[in-house]
Amino acid sequence: MFRKSVPPVLYKTLKPTLKTLQKGYYSILDFKDSILNLRDPLVPPRTKIFIGGGDFRQTGLDFLKLFVDLAKLKPEEQVLDIGCGIGRMAAPLTSYLKNGGSYEGFDIVEDGILWCQSNITTRFPNFKFQLADIHNDHYNPKGRYEASKYAFPFSNGSFDFAFLTSVFTHMPKPEVDHYVAEIGRVLKPGGRCLVTFFLLNEESRELMKSSKSAHNIQYFTEGRYIAYPDDPEVCVGFDESYIIDLFKQNGMTATIYPGSWCSRERFTSFQDIVLAYKD
Repeated sequence: MFRKSVPPVLYKTLKPTLKTLQKGYYSILDFKDSILNLRDPLVPPRTKIFIGGGDFRQTGLDFLKLFVDLAKLKPEEQVLDIGCGIGRMAAPLTSYLKNGGSYEGFDIVEDGILWCQSNITTRFPNFKFQLADIHNDHYNPKGRYEASKYAFPFSNGSFDFAFLTSVFTHMPKPEVDHYVAEIGRVLKPGGRCLVTFFLLNEESRELMKSSKSAHNIQYFTEGRYIAYPDDPEVCVGFDESYIIDLFKQNGMTATIYPGSWCSRERFTSFQDIVLAYKD
């Protein structure tokens, strides 16, 4: 909401100072946790976390519940985390996947992958993490590959369940199109995929007019909608009908679970959820 309410020029001016203050505050909290031995070994120090806000541990637990309740995830299944960050979703899955169940995660941020390899894989060998050296202006400016051409490093039909949390809300249309095709390729027949989006339809467009909406995703450019023209990939939305058709074109049937981001009173999570089944 702060990003939405501040003029772009002022936000750009304030952003470095705010990040410095935040890092200093988090350093104090991390030091306190270290001294008092309060750290959960599967939760990274606050100063290392580079993904969304909210409680790191609780957010992971909330999504695990969605994986089980909506996608019917079973402990023995093979799971793919696309854009695994620094292990927010992996951490709660370590206590759920068993009896042959396994996890593969990849991300473009090397620090996150190294932390997960050192702190999660060493404790849970069935959890593996790898770096995807994909170019991104914010997170990996020296990356060798384009996201719109990146082949997921897995064989066809490798996974029962794949998920992406707050990934397509920051990507251009060609990259989303390619990733959905790759998801269809690596899922087993009958496999499921859970993805979060900002989806635009008649209801969300009307609700965005309210000051209660977290974002006003109104600017159409290059096949997608954005909220902030000065920094397009901060917040990206797509037409709901387009996303349903995109999954259909790649052999998957999608169901929508609306989110609260646009101030809905009835919702499943903050962002909209697409649950797709491979035909």
